[in-house]
Amino acid sequence: MKRGKKTWTQKLDQKTPAKIVELDREYAGVPAGGGLFVPTPRLVEAYVRKIPKGVSVTPQTLRKDLATEHKADGTCPLTTGIFLRIVAEAAYEQYLAGTPLKDLAPFWRVIDLQSPTAKKLTFGTDFLKTQREKEKLAA
Repeated sequence: MKRGKKTWTQKLDQKTPAKIVELDREYAGVPAGGGLFVPTPRLVEAYVRKIPKGVSVTPQTLRKDLATEHKADGTCPLTTGIFLRIVAEAAYEQYLAGTPLKDLAPFWRVIDLQSPTAKKLTFGTDFLKTQREKEKLAA
């Protein structure tokens, strides 16, 4: 029996728990022996939802804040980037299903138009650009 492709909202609810991994070598600015936080999509979404309107946060700041909150030396840039895309895709999926803009995770406050993540969005960058312009966030 073949399973259907997961929606972005289903990917947001992945069951793998967040964890701190002790590194055996330096990675992403975290020294060997340090703790690297690996978040979940929902933790990334919760962070994004707390960003006030009109405020832009870099992915680096998001990672630093998550590491501090979870008492780690850093946050994994690879999984955080993947999860940030999942948050954006799920929010847009929900928007298309009729969820009001005010109830979406405001991913446009973290993803800028020039970022690699923006270029991967399945819905393109027009929605992202429009929301950034409405909040007067830097392109």
